[in-house]
Amino acid sequence: MSKTRFFRILTTLPMSSSSSSTSWSCNKCTFLNSPSQKLNCMICLTPVSLPSSSSPSLAISTNDEAKWACKACTFLNTYKNSICDVCGTRSSASSLLGFDELTDSGLDSSNPDSSVGSVFFPLRRCSNKRKAMDDDVVEVDGGSVVRSESQGVVKKKNKEIETKGEASESGTPLSSLKILSYNVWFREDLELNLRMRAIGQIIQLHSPHLICFQEVTPAIYNIFRKSNWWKGYSCSVSVDVADSGAYYCMLLSKLGVKSFSSKSFRNSIMGRELSIAEVEVPGRKPLVFATSHLESPSPGPPKWDQMFSRERVEQAKEAIEILGAHTNVIFGGDMNWDDKLDGKFPLLDKWVDAWEVLKPGDIGFTYDTKANPMLSGNRALQKRLDRILCRLDDYKLGGIEMVGKEAIPEISHVKEKKVRGDIKKLELPVLPSDHFGLLLTLSPK
Repeated sequence: MSKTRFFRILTTLPMSSSSSSTSWSCNKCTFLNSPSQKLNCMICLTPVSLPSSSSPSLAISTNDEAKWACKACTFLNTYKNSICDVCGTRSSASSLLGFDELTDSGLDSSNPDSSVGSVFFPLRRCSNKRKAMDDDVVEVDGGSVVRSESQGVVKKKNKEIETKGEASESGTPLSSLKILSYNVWFREDLELNLRMRAIGQIIQLHSPHLICFQEVTPAIYNIFRKSNWWKGYSCSVSVDVADSGAYYCMLLSKLGVKSFSSKSFRNSIMGRELSIAEVEVPGRKPLVFATSHLESPSPGPPKWDQMFSRERVEQAKEAIEILGAHTNVIFGGDMNWDDKLDGKFPLLDKWVDAWEVLKPGDIGFTYDTKANPMLSGNRALQKRLDRILCRLDDYKLGGIEMVGKEAIPEISHVKEKKVRGDIKKLELPVLPSDHFGLLLTLSPK
């Protein structure tokens, strides 16, 4: 439906204070239609679902779900929809609120939730990568994909995986193994090319064997794919799947890949999932590494208490349970974890948090408005959102460090901030991401 028609309808809608008791709610867009509107929804034209009594069904509106506001018509859509249900407008990932919007002026001082301002605003749902729905074997990108009935995992067959890079071609046992986990920040209007080039320089400097990326957008994917360092890695996301979603997680491996797979979390309304890779380590035991972007706290309209702690904890437990079937596992990602809100990360026996083991006494904030000068104009926030968790029988932890803490030389951006009613312009440096990355080193036992 065109926007012109939508707004013309809005100007002719009857206003009634008793609509909540006599109207019926559309199953698709939740608009409250008048009793005289018996065949189709006045807004989205969805046919009425008629029960046996032949009267309009009184659908229950999902007002308790987290929603994102369409910038064209302001309709509140659920995260299950990436396109506005009313006017059809698609909201790009970069247009959504992020940490950069958490300024002192961006929050209502009357908000009763004291934790608001210490968490994420709503994010777009991740791409739902192409799944096998009806058949056990389907064709994706010219290769076979197998669906596991037990856990709903989508997995490429071993022989279809193209492995690249020196490490996968050499039979020389590796003396150490490097794993990088990095939320690359989906904001595309802030020096995107320069930021992604800086992340590429970090990769070239440290040459990680395995990479866990979060918040990769189609534009970021295409920048990476054209970079020189890309040629040495196998990727869990194919070209056509990369262009199909707003943002997603991605795995890269220099080692020989046995399989890539993904598992959607049972309770996610933001499309979050667990991405898994099984790799062969030359001269060593096989290794599984995985990444995820757990459910984000979303203290925004229509409800300011959408923290999603319960969902996040359940996703963490589900991921650890799935990965625990393997003897050597690395799980790195943006966990959105808040120890005060979520409690201690639910690790099972033999699992450890690499930062806690290797950096005792160091809190390790990976999102830090004090340490990251690019975020100094934001509301104060320090969290250890990003973590690398390990379950290792045949490897031992070597060292861990943060990367991406240096500003890109000779580059700055201007941020407007409202202070006591006045708009001030702040010139701030640009870093590769709003998060710091984590680089872990393993060695065989």
